[in-house]
Amino acid sequence: MIDLTKYTRFSGCGAKLGPCVLDQALCGLSQPKYPNLLIDYHHAEDAGVYKINENTALIQSVDFFPPIVDDPFEFGQIATANALSDIYAMGAKPISALSIVNFPQKKMDIDVLRNIMRGSLDKLQEAECALLGGHSVEDDELKFGLAVTGQAEPSKILLNNTLQANCDLILTKPIGTGIINTALRGGLASPKAIKASSHSMKQLNKYAAEIANDFNVVACTDITGFGLLGHIAEMIVKSNFGVEIYYDKIELLPEVTDYAKLAMVPAGTYRNKEFRQKMLVENSKIPPEKLDILFDPQTSGGLLLVVPKQESTKIVKAMHKCNITAQKIGKTTSKAEKIEVRL
Repeated sequence: MIDLTKYTRFSGCGAKLGPCVLDQALCGLSQPKYPNLLIDYHHAEDAGVYKINENTALIQSVDFFPPIVDDPFEFGQIATANALSDIYAMGAKPISALSIVNFPQKKMDIDVLRNIMRGSLDKLQEAECALLGGHSVEDDELKFGLAVTGQAEPSKILLNNTLQANCDLILTKPIGTGIINTALRGGLASPKAIKASSHSMKQLNKYAAEIANDFNVVACTDITGFGLLGHIAEMIVKSNFGVEIYYDKIELLPEVTDYAKLAMVPAGTYRNKEFRQKMLVENSKIPPEKLDILFDPQTSGGLLLVVPKQESTKIVKAMHKCNITAQKIGKTTSKAEKIEVRL
């Protein structure tokens, strides 16, 4: 096993560089209104959508980041599961991928990259998604990820901001990967916590997405770099709905609360809180460690599904039968753009 993390700055999240960084860069810039372009960077969605015809749309997303685990094979698995997640969150099936590689060739043996690619191919094959090729550059900092293309019927694409009244929120994975990765860097994470976090990060959201396709899901996103509350905020901003969250219903990875109390939280947590904390109702009553957990940047987190109450128990039971740790963690409310956390 090679300690990949010593070659790079630690990153506790996978999906996004930071709140609204691309929004700021694109502010004031525009492109033509292409007739088949359904979703582009003007929408705070998980991926872009381009309609090919009435029955087919392409869904595209890209993601790459530095290593967060020591083992190259496992890093390849995690980075790939993370990159595929945005496609599943849109209700689509990934069909092809291109690898993105920054590699310090003068400092690392090529076998490191070979094992990363082995791990990536392992998850791509599980997803039945073809690797077409990719692009690499020599760089002092190792990074790896994928640009992924998915396919779906335009009418079946899931959006993240189409909430409705009388719906439950279902989360399909535990949270806490950013905190555990920070504790790992600090030499405090236990083998149990590391194993549980790695296992969760490399699990595909494929199976949860396939079950969700059999139910009336009204909105969906995946929990990644903005943390649980950050992504919930994205779902309700500029809408007529709010969300009520039940903290004790959220499944946490082992020892996450202990590490949070020791302030073992990634820098992204503070950015997430600064950006979205104003949407919380009575946030001062939330203990600091719980607030950090709720805003903890996730790598390859689960899907957050918004489902009508009459179907939510059925979908959770269906996921439990497939060993998916889905839980009902909250509900929609009429308090527009507000998040209430029940402790």
